[in-house]
Amino acid sequence: MSFIAQLSGKECLVVGAGVTGQAVAKVLISYGAQVVFFDEKVRESQSKIISEIDSLPTKFDLVIVSPGWRKDHPVIKKMIAAGVSVKSELDLAWLIKKEIAPNQKWVGLTGTNGKTTTIQMVQSIFDAAGMKALACGNLGEPVISAVCRTPALEILALELSSFQIDWSELPEYESIAILNIAEDHIDWHGSFENYAKAKLKLLSQSKQSFINKSDPFLASRHMNQSGVIWFSLDTPAPGEIGLVEELIVDRAFSPSQLQAGEIAEIVDVKPTVPHNILNAMAAASLALSLKISYSDIKSGLKSFSTDHHRMEIIGNFNQITWIDDSKATNPHAAAAAIMANLNVIWIAGGLAKGASMDDLVKRCAPRIKAAILIGKDRDLIKSSLSKFAPDTPTYLIDLTESKEKMLIEVVKLAANLAKAGDTVLLAPACASMDQFSSYAERGELFANAVKELNSGGFK
Repeated sequence: MSFIAQLSGKECLVVGAGVTGQAVAKVLISYGAQVVFFDEKVRESQSKIISEIDSLPTKFDLVIVSPGWRKDHPVIKKMIAAGVSVKSELDLAWLIKKEIAPNQKWVGLTGTNGKTTTIQMVQSIFDAAGMKALACGNLGEPVISAVCRTPALEILALELSSFQIDWSELPEYESIAILNIAEDHIDWHGSFENYAKAKLKLLSQSKQSFINKSDPFLASRHMNQSGVIWFSLDTPAPGEIGLVEELIVDRAFSPSQLQAGEIAEIVDVKPTVPHNILNAMAAASLALSLKISYSDIKSGLKSFSTDHHRMEIIGNFNQITWIDDSKATNPHAAAAAIMANLNVIWIAGGLAKGASMDDLVKRCAPRIKAAILIGKDRDLIKSSLSKFAPDTPTYLIDLTESKEKMLIEVVKLAANLAKAGDTVLLAPACASMDQFSSYAERGELFANAVKELNSGGFK
């Protein structure tokens, strides 16, 4: 009996009643399963939600876990101890895909930073090529929903978090790309080693792997691994993708590796900064593995623009550039943003998620003219600045009345510190949830404060 046929009449527990959990439940119910949710944050739903572990029975036939839930969560341990089959959303999607869309190809993308931008580049390339393909996963449509679209899509490009990879065992990817690996989500994985292991797990699940040779961690650990195609900002060796002067070139898929195929010009990539060019190379690599032409890749990259709060220039006032990179929620992302500029008034702080700030400050100290720190873990950043950039003026701003007023104070101080030619950069190196609902809210309030200041709205 097929897996789908076996779902009819089964008692299924969906752990997590968010967007992914709701999508999983919809699919399970469509195949005749009975669904119960477990979620400690109770949401309204047509299905039953249990929020207390002690109230949860163990009579289920199948448990599907939404991304982000730790394997040592008591409810999951309870189900495993009871002998219940526990699967991730990705594994469920793969099992269903094998029956309803057996010819559908999956490609995967992960990394500490740049995933969303890169997967959106991939979608732009798909659109330029006129393909029946969708970028989905970590941010976007849940994979389970994309698999069940009718008519079936030919290709899915999955943006994969470390949580999703850690939970999944079954998917087989045509190709994967890893952008970078740096400290993040240590609080979830328990150590950097476990976090990196989760990311690198994709290498064993794919026919072909594209790895960023410019990333120190990846280069040092997988320089000689077979089956890897490298991409970097250097001139590519045969079998690699890289730069020749102002061109992104291919020596991996071109008819002759002795000659380089021109994929795009670097000016086709906006913003034209080093880390975003690497994002474009990763997107192009995945596209090349799917036999998409150079011209379609170039067209897709050229028509792509980044989302808000990702190196977004708010404006240039009095020869001072104001940039919102609120999406830089870890040290690696913040470092990339700082290094893309020269004299930086750096606004940072929030929830560090267990990450160290030492490497960030050591690398970026020459570019940081002053630092303005907010949030719960600001003292962690202050300590790193004291050790590795002791001469950098550092200011702490408290949340007293409201988050809006706090950012107004931040912006006023930054305006007083900045001179012509400087950049005021919000690149927090931390998550936002200690003071804001999301990185997007943090960025919006910062941008609003900058615009208000420069329209003469407050003194």
